[in-house]
Amino acid sequence: MPSSFIEYPLSKEILSALEQLEYHTPTPVQVKVIPEILAGRDVLAKSQTGSGKTASFGIPLCELVNWDENQPQALVLTPTRELAIQVKEDLFHIGRFKRINVPVLYGRSPFYRQMQALKQKTHIVVGTPGRVLDHMERGTLHTSSIRYLVIDEADEMLNMGFLEQVKTIFSHLPGHPITLLFSATMPKEIERLAQTYLLNPVRVEIKHQTVTVERIKQTAFRVEEKDKLQLLKDVLILQNPDSCIVFCNTQEKVDMVYQDLMEFGIPCGKIHGGMEQDDRISVMNQFRRGDFRYLIATDVASRGIDINHVTHVVNFDLPRAKEHYVHRIGRTGRNGRNGIAITFYTKQETQAARELQTYIGFRWIYVTPPFTELVAQYRSAFEEKLNKKPEFKPEKGSIFHGSITKIHINAGRKIKLRPVDVVGTICNIKGVTSMDIGIIDVQGVSTFVEILNGKGDKVLKALQNKPIKGRLRRVSKVNY
Repeated sequence: MPSSFIEYPLSKEILSALEQLEYHTPTPVQVKVIPEILAGRDVLAKSQTGSGKTASFGIPLCELVNWDENQPQALVLTPTRELAIQVKEDLFHIGRFKRINVPVLYGRSPFYRQMQALKQKTHIVVGTPGRVLDHMERGTLHTSSIRYLVIDEADEMLNMGFLEQVKTIFSHLPGHPITLLFSATMPKEIERLAQTYLLNPVRVEIKHQTVTVERIKQTAFRVEEKDKLQLLKDVLILQNPDSCIVFCNTQEKVDMVYQDLMEFGIPCGKIHGGMEQDDRISVMNQFRRGDFRYLIATDVASRGIDINHVTHVVNFDLPRAKEHYVHRIGRTGRNGRNGIAITFYTKQETQAARELQTYIGFRWIYVTPPFTELVAQYRSAFEEKLNKKPEFKPEKGSIFHGSITKIHINAGRKIKLRPVDVVGTICNIKGVTSMDIGIIDVQGVSTFVEILNGKGDKVLKALQNKPIKGRLRRVSKVNY
C-alpha cells in the first residue's frame, strides 16, 4: 500500500499541488482507485462521503488530461449544485500548477456566463446532469474530445430522478469514454446502470464503519414535535459546539428553526433549495470561513460538502431516507477528528429509528431531555462563546497565495480581448514564459490571470507600461 503520492507516476506539477494541499498519505479509496484510472480502466466504487473520493478521481484526471487541447477531455456529473462547486474547487486546486481549467455548470446560474467560460480553453467540466445536458443540446459544450466520464454520488442521482438524464448524456459522448462510477450504496438500479455503461469495471468497496462508528458519538432524544425547538436550544447550550449543522427535512422547517434561533440570539446561517444559488454559495463560504457557528440546512448540504471543522450535527428531523443519515453525520468526524451526532425523533417514529440503527449497524445512546436547572448552569459558558468571534478558517486555496499571484486587467470580451492576447503580452516580458502563466479568465470588462513560479510582482510591474491589445490597461493585484 503506497504511503505517499510520490509512489504514483504523477508529474511534478500535480505532486507540488498535493504537497501544498497537505495531501500526504493516500486514503484507502485513493490507494485502490488511482492506479486503475491511470491504467485506463473503468471503475465501479462503493465509498461513502469523507473518504477522499474526489481526490481519488481528481488526481489521475488532472494528470491524464492534455493541457494543449482546447476542448474538454473529462466530464464529472454530480447530483447537487453545492457538490458540483466543491468538486470543481478540488480539481482546480489539484491541477493548479498544471494550469487545468475547470468550468462548473449548474442550474439557477446564468447560462450565458457558463457558455462564455466554455469558449475558453477547457480541460475538465463539472456539472449537474440537467444543466450539462442543456449545454450539450444547445451545442455550447463540445463532447468530441471527452475521454473520461465520472458519475459521482450515483445513488443520490437515482434518488433525485437524474438517471434518465445521465443515460442521455452517455448518448452524446463519442465512443466509450473511460467511466468511473462512485456511489455510497449500490441499489439494483445503479448496478444495472454499471452493467450497461461500464466495460469490465474494476470493483472497489470501502467499508464505511470508520466514519459511522469510530469517531462519531451518536446520541438520540425522543421528543414531541412541539417541544423540538426548545430541546434544540437546550442541547446547544449544553453541548456548546464550536461549529454545528442542524438538519431539517423541509425548507419551511429550516426557515422556522433559523428564525427561532436568530430571535433567541444565536447567530446562524441557513441553506435550502428554495434560495438563490448565489445566496447558497455565499452562506456556505461564510460557514467554511467560520463567520458563524450554526448552519440550518436541508439535505442539500449533507452530500459531499467538504467542511472539516464541524464538531456537531443535529438531526432536528429524522431523515426520510436511511442513507441520508450517514451523509448527514458524515459532515462531522472528518480527517481523523472526533464528532458528535444528535438525533431527534418522535414517538410515532420509534420503529423508523430502530430500522435506521439496524441499517447503520450501530445503537444510539439514548438521552433524556435536560432539566431546566442543568441548562441554566451551562448558559453563561454558552453565551461567552457566543460573544466570542469564531476562529477564522482560511479557504483551501489560500495555501497557494504565496506562490501564485492573481492579477486583474481592466479589459475583457467587450474589446474582444482573448487569452492569446494576454499570453503574447506577458511572454514578451524578459524572463517570463508561457509556463509562468496559469488560468486566464476573460470576462465582460475584466480579465483575471494567475502568474506562477513567484513571478507575479515582476509581471505586474512590467504590465504597467506594456500595451495589451493596442493600448495601456489598468492592471492591479487581486487581494484574496
